[in-house]
Amino acid sequence: MGWVERERVRIYYEVRGNGKPVIFFSGVGGGSWSWYRQVRYFAREYEVIVFDNRGAGRSDKPGQEYRMEDFADDGAAILDELGVRETFVVGVSMGGMIAQEFALKYAKRVKGLVLGATHCGGPEKIPPDSRVLASFVDNEGLSVEEIIDKNTRLLFSANFLAAEREEVEKYRQIQLQAGVQPQYALENQLSAIRKFSCCHRVQNIEAPTLIIAGSDDILVPPENSRILNDRIPNSKLVILPDIAHAIHVEAADRFNVLVDEFFKSLDEPGD
Repeated sequence: MGWVERERVRIYYEVRGNGKPVIFFSGVGGGSWSWYRQVRYFAREYEVIVFDNRGAGRSDKPGQEYRMEDFADDGAAILDELGVRETFVVGVSMGGMIAQEFALKYAKRVKGLVLGATHCGGPEKIPPDSRVLASFVDNEGLSVEEIIDKNTRLLFSANFLAAEREEVEKYRQIQLQAGVQPQYALENQLSAIRKFSCCHRVQNIEAPTLIIAGSDDILVPPENSRILNDRIPNSKLVILPDIAHAIHVEAADRFNVLVDEFFKSLDEPGD
């Protein structure tokens, strides 16, 4: 674990395992803890790099505007600190938007790209129902526990919430341990999403790309992943049936195997 400083903003990161590097980009309010279902799995064969986005967790929470490029540059600074020249890249939700920016700006550093439950922004994106979005962003007057419980109902399918209560409670406890994200920092991250527009550029992504979405995602409808698949040249799309937005938690076993097999396929002779 450690910190890297870029433009007077300190970013917290953790590294686990040995092998080929893979960096994980987190969603809104997320950070190193968001990948608790991935770290142990991938650390068996990879060097796993996770970090707290600016505005969340143990990283600094500057008051000025955030941009997707800022998050991508933070990731690049961590790789520089670790001496990593080339890496696999995984991003889910807002992390998938960061990953797109990273893959475009640092194309030669990306060996393979995974985009989960995300969109390419701009007027082409398919937004969620306005009531869903309003529920997600409105935390006024709510305690930390109430915010987590509210968002859990948006992130997971009804079947998962009913059948996997132990896993849901584990997720809840991990979110509680991560601490409170200041409202201004949340708003800065949401502003970065609103301003994000990449659909006209994703055709320039050079890395082989795996796109994964949940069929029941109400926050980022899976049609967005079809748009990405249509526009990214060397891409493959997998839609997970009956899975909602938090694909890396709700369908962690399938997600991990899909990503792992994808990375390994890029190392096969002739690739």
